[in-house]
Amino acid sequence: MTRPTLLIALCLLLLPLPAMARLAGPLQVGQPSQVRDLAQIRSSQVLRVLVNQSRNSSGEVQGQDIGEEYHRLRAFEQYLNASARDGHEITLKIIPKAKDQLLGALMRGEGDLMAPGELLDVKPSHAVSPSDPVVDRVPLLLVGVKGERRFTRFEQLSGRTVALTTGSAAGESINLINQKLALRKLPPVKVEWVDPSLAVEDVLEMVQAGIFHLTIVEKPIAERWATLMPKLRFDHQVLISEPAAMRWFVRRDAAMLHASIDKFLASYKAPSNQDVAFQRVYRGLYRVHYPLAKADRQKLEKLRPVLQKHARQQGMDWLNLAALAFKESALDPGARGSGGATGLLQITPSAAQRVGVNDIRNVDNNVQAGAKYLSMIRRKFFSSPKLNERERMAFVLAAYNMGPERVQAMRAEAKRRGLNPNQWFFQVERIAMEQVGMNAVSYVNSVNKYYLAFDRERDSLEPTARRVVSRK
Repeated sequence: MTRPTLLIALCLLLLPLPAMARLAGPLQVGQPSQVRDLAQIRSSQVLRVLVNQSRNSSGEVQGQDIGEEYHRLRAFEQYLNASARDGHEITLKIIPKAKDQLLGALMRGEGDLMAPGELLDVKPSHAVSPSDPVVDRVPLLLVGVKGERRFTRFEQLSGRTVALTTGSAAGESINLINQKLALRKLPPVKVEWVDPSLAVEDVLEMVQAGIFHLTIVEKPIAERWATLMPKLRFDHQVLISEPAAMRWFVRRDAAMLHASIDKFLASYKAPSNQDVAFQRVYRGLYRVHYPLAKADRQKLEKLRPVLQKHARQQGMDWLNLAALAFKESALDPGARGSGGATGLLQITPSAAQRVGVNDIRNVDNNVQAGAKYLSMIRRKFFSSPKLNERERMAFVLAAYNMGPERVQAMRAEAKRRGLNPNQWFFQVERIAMEQVGMNAVSYVNSVNKYYLAFDRERDSLEPTARRVVSRK
């Protein structure tokens, strides 16, 4: 082995691998089921479509198609039904899953068609076949916020942290960049794989807020959401990777379905007004603020003892109360809202009386009432061990905002449709989007983002002596 070759090999062995923390698709895909081609799909009158659960890709809000991929899929449904015989029209069954679960689900036969709506690097396989490009030559963009440092070369990313969603196509690109940095003896780019409750549009919102500093997103997606997030900055000069094609995927033996998809894509043109509803529905919603500015940290430090005390009494993480307080009142104990909502947690006198607390103008009583009310909702409606703690808190917040009975009805509807009734994010929230619109969904999402922002800084927000207790 020559010396340069040996040096490259040693660099690759020693290279940190943060961007490989999440791989596309589960390692075990199970036993594939029988492939359904177009004839079987027409006979069943149902086309099962696996979609990325991101709101950018697929979704309907109060009867309006919002997701970009959703528009395309609905057009494909109409294309297939234009040649339907004997009244056997096909209906789409949308199956939302996390991006890194899509490939495994397709290979197991849980869907007939996979439409990720983002770049997805699927290795050549005897089991899966890609369509012609849905969108061709899609570059990955480095996204920051206006006012912060601009980047022009990938070397400038050395030592920086980039926030990515699970299954992001940028993961492999960062691995390649890190190999080049290692050869130059430069520190690697670090990857922060974000919480699975966050989709690409959530990460963009948190970049705009300054919670994350950098992310990498497909250009069409970044530009679409930038119309709602004007503070985002694109560093076009940084070459993250060569442009690639967004595609749909089917099982390889579904030859007729594959042929129909390619024929449809060859003639499909997105309607010029497809983003009108998107703009109308989402405008003004993706506006979380940076919750850790100096003045807000000082407020939180002053309020921390009372938040920790009542969170501990109710068996809660105090940062959940802090996040809710930031959303409800911007940490202002004197805040007044509609319907008598009062104080840090904007609880109403009637809700406080249900848990035995009076005079909620007092900060201690206000936090006590809010914590006890949240705990009551959790205990009576969402205590099932089938819920993980992040999802449990999301359901509790949705119930705090809409009422627990309504949320339980949404869970029942989600189960009826084949969605996961134990997952709020991207599953039950789809029912909420359809039935009541985006306000309730945005409410839960905002509190969740503030919690995640606080949790990233937990060590600096908690005194060492209290840290173990407050993590319970």
